[in-house]
Amino acid sequence: MIQVQSLTHSFSVGKKGQEKHIPVLKNISLSIEQGEIVSVVGRSGSGKSTLLHLLSGYIKPTSGNIFINNQNVTNFNEKQWAEFRLQHFGFIFQSFQLIPSLTTFENVELPLILKGIQTDIRKKQVSKLLERVGLEAHATHYPNELSGGQQQRVSIARALVLEPKIILADEPTGSLDVETENEVLELMKNLNKENGILFFIITHDKEVASISHRQFVLEQGVIKEGGVFVDV
Repeated sequence: MIQVQSLTHSFSVGKKGQEKHIPVLKNISLSIEQGEIVSVVGRSGSGKSTLLHLLSGYIKPTSGNIFINNQNVTNFNEKQWAEFRLQHFGFIFQSFQLIPSLTTFENVELPLILKGIQTDIRKKQVSKLLERVGLEAHATHYPNELSGGQQQRVSIARALVLEPKIILADEPTGSLDVETENEVLELMKNLNKENGILFFIITHDKEVASISHRQFVLEQGVIKEGGVFVDV
């Protein structure tokens, strides 16, 4: 489902013509199948977020190729990436990224509106998802009226609403306490088991990584499957 071939990325710093190229990711190759939960762990600054941004098209690699669902997306332009993300990806963020002026229901409904789904279908789909994540009683609440765990459940429901096959999660429990983290992780495991969703998780948390079928360690721009987890 996701295949990365010899992916390299460097950042340029300094004045034009005098730039220095700082390598962040070095010749990374990996293959992830549909239905897997995969985590990438490593110290802060190891390149985890850069890898996630490359996979989601927000930055372009210096070299290498990215295939998603057997399609080479490496050289997509911004419009192509926007359409591709809407079709294939759901996103879960550490900071939830909910719109404060929208209710729980409206936050989850928003991707369906952007895709042009008709109203009656939207209402049924959102209601079903809110029940699935245990938030049907909070449909009219605004983000500031919800706990951190509830906000992350809204974020997960929003990520699921377009029925993506891939969810990219960036430190999905980083803002939660231990008990709430366990609840969210259990929900993610159940969604993977029941719906076959591929979860690609960036984390520095051992507990989060422990739900994965496979773990990769990213260190100094090099990735290793099943490497030694290094605390940060």
